Amino acid sequence: MDVIPAIDLLEGRCVRLYQGDYEQSQVFSDNPVEVAKQWVEQGATRLHIVDLDGAKTGTLVNLPAIEAIAQAVSVSIQVGGGVRDRDRVEQLLNIGVQRIILGTIAVEQPQLVQQLCQEFPQQIVIGIDARNGMVATRGWQETSEVLATQLAVQMQELGAAAIIYTDIHRDGTLSGPNMEALRSLAATISVPIIASGGVSSVTDLLSLLALESQGVTGVIVGRALYTGDVSLREALRAVGQGRIQDIPPNIDFSAFA
Repeated sequence: MDVIPAIDLLEGRCVRLYQGDYEQSQVFSDNPVEVAKQWVEQGATRLHIVDLDGAKTGTLVNLPAIEAIAQAVSVSIQVGGGVRDRDRVEQLLNIGVQRIILGTIAVEQPQLVQQLCQEFPQQIVIGIDARNGMVATRGWQETSEVLATQLAVQMQELGAAAIIYTDIHRDGTLSGPNMEALRSLAATISVPIIASGGVSSVTDLLSLLALESQGVTGVIVGRALYTGDVSLREALRAVGQGRIQDIPPNIDFSAFA
């Protein structure tokens, strides 16, 4: 299972919000590039970047920081927040971003999402941010009347490469992921699901690992990494590639000592 560190950008700084509330932001670093390099040095193979200003305003605001991160690290980067037209998608891909996360336009402009999925196969990921099972949009400032599972099915049909599912009430709270919602979503769609929101410990990651066979192939971890509640290296040893569960039983464990 992929463990994907989150880098949330607000006014050029690396922050974490509490339940998506912009009024409850905590700054963890004024240098997002150094944060990105730190996670890569600790073993991250993918980074999850969100332009929080962009999510609220509808246009990329933190593009300089995103480009600087893309130039500084060699791992795959996925970016969302304020990406609401084709030009922004192409702009991000041109600076070295591998996957684009679409949220608001998945609800408001599904035809555009279909066109983008066709033009950029396997590079369009849909971010479904749910509040009480309903999809939130525009930087989580608005709540639609669209069910998260309903949108997931539609986006799968349109060609989305994966679904990132975030439980807003869990995000930034260290209260654990919404396992019930993830099971329900996994039973509904077949494209890969990336869990987000609430991870507080390696124990939470091991719980998510039980859903890997159902299609939950990755997990985004934010606040817990920044507070030290989760060590990225330990998380990768627990649920990443080469974890102890994957070592064949006929292997002499002394070889790993």
